[in-house]
Amino acid sequence: MTTTLEDQLVADFYDYETLLSDEERKLLLKARTFMRDEVKPLVNENWAAGTFPKELIGKFRESGLAGLPYEGYGEHRPAVSNLLTGMLAMEMSRTDASVATFFGVHNGLAMYSIYSGGSQEQRDRWLPEMAAMDKIGAFAMTEPLGGSDVAGGMRTTARRDGDSWILNGAKRWIGNATFADYVVVWARDEEDNNVKGFVVEKGTPGFSPVKIEGKLAFRIVENAEITLTGVRVPEENRLQGINSFRDVAEILRATRGGVAWQALGVMIGAYELALDYAKERKQFGRPIARFQLVQDLLVKSLGNITASWGMLVQLARLQDAGIFKDEHSSLAKAFVTARMREVVAWGREIFGGNGIVLDYDIARFFADAEAIYSFEGTREMNTLIVGKAITGQSAFV
Repeated sequence: MTTTLEDQLVADFYDYETLLSDEERKLLLKARTFMRDEVKPLVNENWAAGTFPKELIGKFRESGLAGLPYEGYGEHRPAVSNLLTGMLAMEMSRTDASVATFFGVHNGLAMYSIYSGGSQEQRDRWLPEMAAMDKIGAFAMTEPLGGSDVAGGMRTTARRDGDSWILNGAKRWIGNATFADYVVVWARDEEDNNVKGFVVEKGTPGFSPVKIEGKLAFRIVENAEITLTGVRVPEENRLQGINSFRDVAEILRATRGGVAWQALGVMIGAYELALDYAKERKQFGRPIARFQLVQDLLVKSLGNITASWGMLVQLARLQDAGIFKDEHSSLAKAFVTARMREVVAWGREIFGGNGIVLDYDIARFFADAEAIYSFEGTREMNTLIVGKAITGQSAFV
């Protein structure tokens, strides 16, 4: 496929996009055009206001970008490769990490939970309308008092009551939950103490999501604190393939790699902004791109991008081969998000004082990077997962 100069990313220094097939490349360019034309014009205004532009749901629906990773669902059959799925997450985050997170929570965490953990009947019941984005999903695991320790200390409970389950507890930082039609809620079964998954439908009595205000990152994402008080969920809404946290971990292993791709997209977006600014901004009568120290920051940023991209390409290959492990996605998440933090800081530095105002975009990338650095497992926890794999010794419970 012929690539025009306009289509080519300046950050793709080693031509990683050429690893995609022609058809995959067309889908990536479709996402690139969509994010540029439909999403970018709405971003800064909504980021400043802390609001989610719900008109984007209809635009995403028309784009046909949802459901691509799932065999038999969405507009594209068969399912696309993990490499393309990752690059799509990267592409969306390159424009805006908040909107990419809205899509990732729906298309990744929520849909994959049903695809991986649901029965065939459940997949056929929920996924077609989610792939069409007629219904929006959310994923509720994190709790007000539980983050990294949620596997062994989940406080939200589920109690069997005839042909239903009664859920009680609270969840926090749940993206899309204020307006989602289906929320995948994880709760500890009071009888066997194992974690199980439940699809709670919008409007269910006792399910109360409240938007979290005052965020300094991901301001477009509508994160919620959810209170569950005697929420009755039918047995047919319990994910039939989830019987313990070990099953949940299979889902997180796959989605954690997606967060690393998202971090790469943020790096690329910040680098592109800084490079363009350096070429245009003049000091002492010449563009600052001619200054050695500015070039040093740009080259270090490009190095981080190139190294991270190479790691994620191989991670996608391991996923496609079905042989990737927890430690593979954990190393990618820990490494790439740390490199992202460096790149957004260097980018903001190149902008000087202009780097702290929204007009130049870089401040948004700088702030949003902090959220990506922390969720889907902190750097510390992912480091310890890898540490256990390489030493054979566990440094955590």
